[in-house]
Amino acid sequence: MSHKYVYLFSEGNKDMRELLGGKGANLAEMTRAGMPVPQGFTISTEACTQYYTDGRQINDDIQAEIYEYLGKMEEICGKKFADPENPLLVSVRSGARASMPGMMDTILNLGLNDVVVEGLAKFTNNPRFAYDSYRRFIQMFSDVVMELSKKRFEEIIDAKKAEKGVKMDTELDTEDMKDLVKRFKAFYKEEKGEDFPSEPKVQLMEAVKAVFRSWDNPRANVYRRMNEIPYDWGTAVNVQAMVFGNSGDKSGTGVAFTRNPATGEKALFGEYLINAQGEDVVAGVRTPSPISQLKNDMPEVYQQFSEIADRLEKHYKDMQDMEFTIENGKLYMLQTRNGKRTAAAALKVAVDLVDEGMIDEEEAVLRVEPKQLDSLLHPQFDGNAVKSAKVIGKGLAASPGAACGKVVFSAEDAKEWHDRGEKIVLVRLETSPEDIEGMVVAEGILTVRGGMTSHAAVVARGMGTCCVSGCGDIVVDYDKKQFTLGGLTIKEGDYISIDGSTGNIYAEAIPTVAASISGDFGRFMAWADKYRKLEVYTNADTPRDAKQGRSFGAQGIGLCRTEHMFFEESRIKAMREMIVADNTEDRKKALAKIMPYQQGDFEGLYEAMEGCPVTIRFLDPPLHEFLPTKEEDIQEIAGELGITVQRLHEVIDSLHEFNPMMGHRGCRLAVSYPEIAEMQTTAVINAAINVTKKGKYNIKPLIMIPLVGEVKELKYVKDVVVETADRIIKESGISMEYEVGTMIEIPRAALTADEIAEEAEFFSFGTNDLTQMTFGFSRDDAGKFLDYYYEKKIYESDPFAHLDQKGVGKLVKMAAELGRKTRPDIHLGICGEHGGDPTSVEFCHNVGLNYVSCSPFRVPIARLAAAQAAVKEKRAK
Repeated sequence: MSHKYVYLFSEGNKDMRELLGGKGANLAEMTRAGMPVPQGFTISTEACTQYYTDGRQINDDIQAEIYEYLGKMEEICGKKFADPENPLLVSVRSGARASMPGMMDTILNLGLNDVVVEGLAKFTNNPRFAYDSYRRFIQMFSDVVMELSKKRFEEIIDAKKAEKGVKMDTELDTEDMKDLVKRFKAFYKEEKGEDFPSEPKVQLMEAVKAVFRSWDNPRANVYRRMNEIPYDWGTAVNVQAMVFGNSGDKSGTGVAFTRNPATGEKALFGEYLINAQGEDVVAGVRTPSPISQLKNDMPEVYQQFSEIADRLEKHYKDMQDMEFTIENGKLYMLQTRNGKRTAAAALKVAVDLVDEGMIDEEEAVLRVEPKQLDSLLHPQFDGNAVKSAKVIGKGLAASPGAACGKVVFSAEDAKEWHDRGEKIVLVRLETSPEDIEGMVVAEGILTVRGGMTSHAAVVARGMGTCCVSGCGDIVVDYDKKQFTLGGLTIKEGDYISIDGSTGNIYAEAIPTVAASISGDFGRFMAWADKYRKLEVYTNADTPRDAKQGRSFGAQGIGLCRTEHMFFEESRIKAMREMIVADNTEDRKKALAKIMPYQQGDFEGLYEAMEGCPVTIRFLDPPLHEFLPTKEEDIQEIAGELGITVQRLHEVIDSLHEFNPMMGHRGCRLAVSYPEIAEMQTTAVINAAINVTKKGKYNIKPLIMIPLVGEVKELKYVKDVVVETADRIIKESGISMEYEVGTMIEIPRAALTADEIAEEAEFFSFGTNDLTQMTFGFSRDDAGKFLDYYYEKKIYESDPFAHLDQKGVGKLVKMAAELGRKTRPDIHLGICGEHGGDPTSVEFCHNVGLNYVSCSPFRVPIARLAAAQAAVKEKRAK
């Protein structure tokens, strides 16, 4: 038997996601459970991969199998494809393993042509419906498969409505629909130079190819990189018998959730449109009614739907997002999936499901995406400021949080303004998948059309971005780059504020306040802490950052970058005096001026961290970073330092490096000028002694030497540290322990970690530099060429955002093993950006590190990711 690529819905089940995609697996599962699902078949993800292997074509075997299954589908439905007497029409939809906005839109009513449409009109005794379905099919097929402009079709409809003097599509009659079909086909021919394809089997094959193609479109690739979805998964295609929500007033279509996706409240939530087809709800062209209204419109249907919703939620033990169609009073389920939800809803649903006895704490911990927590830590409006602000309009509260920024009207402008450092709010009539890049950089998104289930709402909720949708009172003028609302005209660059939790819109900048961890969030994080094995530290250079990290649950500081403390006005002068000094004596004098500042900073950090471990990294950047570059600054600063301009130029020239990242920095500075390490040690130890003497906390300083590549180099600097520290501790008369460790950020350090561990008492992996040096490209310049690498599928994700586990990860693993061989109790952590990235945290857990350290706002994300890694490991056993 040859390889099977196509499966009837009745042949699959929910565990076949990898093959059938999420949508196909769930349609199969609902079919097995005896729910009213229009039948059909799924073309597997393997067929998609094969399509790319075969140079973007569907081979004869797969085509033959698709036609064979079309035959089986005809038998099940009792209708025939392309038969005017009793026509079978189908919908074609994409369905990957992971739900992915940005892929192909659905095509409905496929299988119509000039002959079949007549048959459909007779068979249903409803010619207006038949021609409405036909014009929709031409429009969708042209847009989605042939990539003609959707907007031009809308313009043709608008022109028709204007001629007739009507406002709504529903006011157009049969003759108007026939005329639209003619105009659409003429437009198609004019654009494509050939007739609209009338052979239904050709239509079907083209649609399947379009789904496969959409797996590789730019929007899908951006979304995949953001969400780490591998390219080789491919997408499945679902071909399903059409049921018609547009066949009269006893028909309709809708989308509903078993719980509220914005708040998590346990009640059916959703919307539907009478006499409409699926895409009408999602596209947001007409504004729908809430699902509760269905109770009055069609009580039996509502009753049946709410029972099915309840069954589905109990079956999947999770909140479901369902699409349904009603055809002449009969309910059909078109899909179900675990619903996308806001972080607040995800927490409430997880906690409620535990309380309802549906799942246990461990399962609850797996139910929330770590990255989602980000949005809960984000700003809300300042309560007092918002009370006095004037609401100029209201839309739907589609994705929570508060946003304030300058108005822009396109994804391109959003990116451009954001790159200039502006905070922006993106205003669109409605968003479509090609707006994704603008949505990613916006503080918030405001749309004129679209409900709670529109593209803008779903994508914003997934990204944790504030969104207000469907504010129909807004009039947007893209040409003038302005909109009017509440009697005001707001132009590009004006400030607005929007509240994704209430839907309110304000024409002013309202200050926002930070969030806190309490209630459901607090309970949930306590479960995460119960299961995780990794400790979570924060990277912090100031007492303010340290307090922030501590309030989010950090158990220590894994990285304090001491150079950040040198750039302040009062300190940089002394730092520059040290750099221009041409003898040790003068250098020491200048360092003596910096010492008290450093000591004060360290005391603040020790107190903010309440006795938790604080790791202080010694000076890392090259010295030229502290000197001026502009001529006018050079003249002014030479005066301040009391040296000639020429002398300062000589110093700047002497420090110039061709590759500063690999230049005179890190421990190389302390090898050249041991007095720097001496000053920093003095500040660290004195600060620890002072705080310990206050009697509240017992401080144990952790000193980290950066950029070590050779054990002798570490020993040289460590000797300076130990000699200075021991002397000061002895003089103070109190007993104090301290540790000297190193950052592993040079590949040679990882390769010789067994030797380095003879001197280092702890390792912290600086994965930012380790990634740069392992790949051999500079982080600041890689952005210029990495896009080409993504485009050509050489890299799937940014190695600076997600730890490269094959290469850099191998070095981390090796260094951990070698270090433990020499020093079994060595403490191992990671302090690069990767410390807050969920997949990288899981890797750190699996390699057996002791802690991860990340920026304060990512601490809860790392706590949850660490818990999930531990639960997954336990279950795998």
